[in-house]
Amino acid sequence: MTVSEAPGQQVEATPAAGRPVWDVALRTAGVLISVVATLVTTLLEVELSVLRVGGVTGLFHGDAAIWTGGGALTGLAVPLTVGANLGLAWLAVTTIGRSWGIGVPWALWTLLMLGAAGTRTAEGDYLLGGDNWVALVMILAGSLSFAFYAYKMIMKPIRQG
Repeated sequence: MTVSEAPGQQVEATPAAGRPVWDVALRTAGVLISVVATLVTTLLEVELSVLRVGGVTGLFHGDAAIWTGGGALTGLAVPLTVGANLGLAWLAVTTIGRSWGIGVPWALWTLLMLGAAGTRTAEGDYLLGGDNWVALVMILAGSLSFAFYAYKMIMKPIRQG
């Protein structure tokens, strides 16, 4: 965006920080995109933490309600959480364009998981209970995924030239 300062001169419009308006708009959009992506993946991870083998086999038998099956927990949420959180970290840093961008999904994901661990359903059960090994491993692995990505960013060699 350019603004005429004097006849024949064009000056680029910038906010007070000295950056172009489009740069600030793109970074703001990056924050919003990473927040929405974090919300969606976190809700999916919480739902998958209670998925049981009976629900998956019921899906193959034509049952529409996969959440009503019994049996052992599948643990599908753990690798999904690791992959999703690494992807969220990359997305945030890439779209925001700053290394502090990893803090947006990391903090939001952690707050949502802590909230889910402390929230009871109408029946009195916790969304992420202490007796659900998948939920406990998911919280640990998810947080470590963000920490691993941050460590990788810190240890990245400085490019010369």
